[in-house]
Amino acid sequence: MRTVREIEELLERLEDCVADDLEDQDLDFKEWSGEGKRSFRTAVEWAICMANGGGGAVVFGVAEGVRGRARAIRGVPPEVDLNRLKRAVYDGTDPKLTPIVEEIQVPEGTGRIVVMFVYDGLPPYTDTAGRGLVRVGKDCKPLTGSLRGKLEARWGDGDYTAETVSGRPDELISPAAMESLRAAAALEQAPADLLALGDEELLMAAGVRRNGRLTRAALLLAGSETALREQVPGHLWTHLRMKGELEYSDRADGSQAIPLALSRLLERIGADNPIETVRRGPYDLEYRTYPEVALREALMNALCHRDHRVASPILVKQYRDRVEMTNAGGLIGNTTPDNILHRAPAARNPCLVGALLRLRLVNRSTLGMHRIFSHLLMEGKAPPTIEDRDGVYRIEFRASPVSPAFRAFVADEATERGVALGVDRLLVLNHLLSPAGEADTGELARLCQRSAGAMEGILARMEQDLGYLERNGDREVRWALELGTLGRLTAARNPGPVPPGEWDEARARVEGVIRRRAESSRKPLSNSDVRRITGLARRQVNRLIQELVADKKARIVGQGRAARYLRAG
Repeated sequence: MRTVREIEELLERLEDCVADDLEDQDLDFKEWSGEGKRSFRTAVEWAICMANGGGGAVVFGVAEGVRGRARAIRGVPPEVDLNRLKRAVYDGTDPKLTPIVEEIQVPEGTGRIVVMFVYDGLPPYTDTAGRGLVRVGKDCKPLTGSLRGKLEARWGDGDYTAETVSGRPDELISPAAMESLRAAAALEQAPADLLALGDEELLMAAGVRRNGRLTRAALLLAGSETALREQVPGHLWTHLRMKGELEYSDRADGSQAIPLALSRLLERIGADNPIETVRRGPYDLEYRTYPEVALREALMNALCHRDHRVASPILVKQYRDRVEMTNAGGLIGNTTPDNILHRAPAARNPCLVGALLRLRLVNRSTLGMHRIFSHLLMEGKAPPTIEDRDGVYRIEFRASPVSPAFRAFVADEATERGVALGVDRLLVLNHLLSPAGEADTGELARLCQRSAGAMEGILARMEQDLGYLERNGDREVRWALELGTLGRLTAARNPGPVPPGEWDEARARVEGVIRRRAESSRKPLSNSDVRRITGLARRQVNRLIQELVADKKARIVGQGRAARYLRAG
């Protein structure tokens, strides 16, 4: 791939030749047409052409066939927004392409030219209508069946991490990184005979040393910082401790091999990841605000699946109430935030991921994402927020306290009934604990990223086999937590005044249950029922019910222990 500096040097040669003479397989010059939509369509076509041809740079603002720098450099108008250009390419390609767009200031023409760098990625690429081009020499050829077949045959050669680097292996490897790699693999119970090998033999067995030379994947696993900066300059990380949306109080940067980078980032996040102690029987159990397993899996995803060709760091921003992680290179293989839980995995860096698989540091299935979700959900916390925008992947964890009741429910179901609560069930239980308290099948299917038919089966088992749910409604079925399950999942309160937010949540929950029981002809609530599902004391329940009665949301039938609470009207 050409650099900006190399392109600037080529521009000097326009005094003695035309731009066509400077073009090559990985470089083309194009005059900007001046018409916004048409120019953006041209950019999409050239991005597809270059990506299918192995990657390259397109220089916009230079006329072809014109000798003399002053005449040839026409420039790109100042009103052309580079972010819009990137977005047009991203939206107009399939699979999605995210070019790197640079501006070069020049004295000629409009004063600037624009260079679009396009990497090869995972071809073949087309536009959204299925049309494709491929770079052959200095031309863009239609992506016919035979050319498409050749591209598909060489997909395996497009892995940036599989490319070998020059230099003696013993001079490129960091002993500290190598030991950290072995230690991490040993914790994950990688085969003992694999870990007993010497350094270079281990890397060969992992598939990252080929023909006596190391691949970039080997450097990412165990390379020295010097070797990584030279051979994989895009491998960077930054951790910021944020004071607000725009300011940070502390910063750290690094470019160590993945095991050392992972350890350093976990250490940095862990320094501000409070521990909450929960008493369960005779034991004091400790829970971090952000579960360490979820953090580790998210960081490993960023470190091994990012686009290492792009010189943009893995960025971790740690706020008072959340942790955000972003990295260059969006989701691939038609994976989106809306299907990521169950989509067959695709690797941007097969060589690197293959080595991590052999060392047991990642897994081939979607278990990594399942671990992230489940370790948050089983503590009664919200699932992460995931975005894929303009070729940048982002995952966010929100700070929230552990729910002792929810965590105890998960543990008791596993030990007493042998029921493992997977991500689907945890998502449903967590969602139905909200004040709304109910949802239809379609809503829960979208939440769990399942088809409506599959979700029906999951919900039916949760209702009939496990007794967690109950159905409400005649024409349109809506799901809610069974009263006993709701009581078990509701955290018991400490005695004393109830904060306004908790009071409003308890009131909304009770009002919802009263309404649903009236609609389904189930027996009305008693004072003990309300205490169980809210954690309130008897006198507090009496006050809450009186509020609902005054607001005509409930009525009382009977007296004393025989009192029951029904919907008003």
